[in-house]
Amino acid sequence: MRLPPFNPYIAVVIGVASVSTSAVFVKLADQAPAAIIANYRLLFAVLLMAPFVLTKYRHELKLINQKDWILSILAGIFLAFHFILWFESLNYTSVASSVVLVTLQPIFAFLGTYFFFKERFSSGAVISMLIALIGSIIISWGDFKISGVALFGDILALLGAITVTAYFLLGQQVRRNLSLMTYTFVVYGVSSITLIVYNLLLSNAFFNYPADHWWIFLALAIIPTFLGHTLFNWALKWLSTATISMGIVFEPIGASILAYIILGENITAFQLLGGTIVLFGLFLFILSTNRKTKMTIAKKEQQD
Repeated sequence: MRLPPFNPYIAVVIGVASVSTSAVFVKLADQAPAAIIANYRLLFAVLLMAPFVLTKYRHELKLINQKDWILSILAGIFLAFHFILWFESLNYTSVASSVVLVTLQPIFAFLGTYFFFKERFSSGAVISMLIALIGSIIISWGDFKISGVALFGDILALLGAITVTAYFLLGQQVRRNLSLMTYTFVVYGVSSITLIVYNLLLSNAFFNYPADHWWIFLALAIIPTFLGHTLFNWALKWLSTATISMGIVFEPIGASILAYIILGENITAFQLLGGTIVLFGLFLFILSTNRKTKMTIAKKEQQD
């Protein structure tokens, strides 16, 4: 394999810093409904991608089969509701609580593979999941003591983690047949249409927002989307999924620091304790599942 043109570890660091801005941007766009913020984040991303995809990858769009279209449409719908739920959670709870709970996505993903693909867990993975669950309960209990409203925000964040898990699971098979750019363009396009319909049903205004909100919508499309997730996907060519996942676990830390500096949000003792336990559990979970994957691969190679 040829050497990367750019250090992939630096790319992951930039990616983590970029996705850490997402929750803060949403909080700053406080005059726009969550669904509108999500709508413009994805719509602007699609518009920025369109000239490139419709020229270089146009042939792939014509070759998408019916099954891949159905899975892509479903994935796009789940992605739209992930953003609705997560962005809405930030109206009720803090950045620290919301981002930590959304970061539980890897655990929901492996639970999904257990129920739908009969994937088996190691004892280490089960223990680490229980540790992360205990941490999330501590966060939610602390927020409940502050107010029931904050607990409602935590529940929305957890639902956001579940819907993004469904998005990833649906996209697994499609990604085997389509390039990352084509698949992302299709899914973001479907998500944008879903959000437009959703906003029309709720009679949310599409315009008449302060000028700084439009810059925030554009920043969401560029910074956490392209400089965040796109860099993660690029780095996967040279780094393992476990390494990328380890990096993403630091997102709540970056988001909490930015929320403290920009929004003046303080971290409570429950958030600090619960968040630390969740991140520790996630680290153990990723290490455990990565070790199991390596052992499975080695076993198959020996059998071959």
